[in-house]
Amino acid sequence: MPKLYSGPKIIKAFMRAGFYIASTKGSHVKLRGIRFGKLQTVIVPKHKEVAFGTFQSILKQGAMEFEEFKSFVH
Repeated sequence: MPKLYSGPKIIKAFMRAGFYIASTKGSHVKLRGIRFGKLQTVIVPKHKEVAFGTFQSILKQGAMEFEEFKSFVH
């Protein structure tokens, strides 16, 4: 599977969606945000390329569909 996005690009997209950085530990960033009335926590690695499976897991953690995510990427 192809690599899609970098960690910093994913973080910026989630921040545009209303998430905020809760903490950073090593090369991982914890983002939090309210989605559909629930607090969602997303852990994003700040890697140059994020593997496809990891990216899918990030979207699932954030309760976000890929099409919606694309709308926040610039």
